Amino acid sequence: MEKKNAHAFGFRKENYKFLFIGLAVNIIGYLLMIGGAAKDPNSFDASELFSEVRITIAPILIVAGFVIILFSIMKNPASKNTETEQSPSLDKASK
Repeated sequence: MEKKNAHAFGFRKENYKFLFIGLAVNIIGYLLMIGGAAKDPNSFDASELFSEVRITIAPILIVAGFVIILFSIMKNPASKNTETEQSPSLDKASK
């Protein structure tokens, strides 16, 4: 009998999908935090610098992106074969 490799690489197509979604959310959050350029470099506009987008929405998106990336790393694909099958060595030892 041939043994199946129980220690296969953990990243599957779903993991990569979540990883790239998390990276995209992070990039969007950082771009929102950067904001746009000032219209006049000699004047200071506090409302533009301390806007809701830069202070609240962008950090929330960045944290959400890191959570999605962490989820993509920790996600273990459930295999129906490994849950229902028992190895023959365990069956002989229990008898």
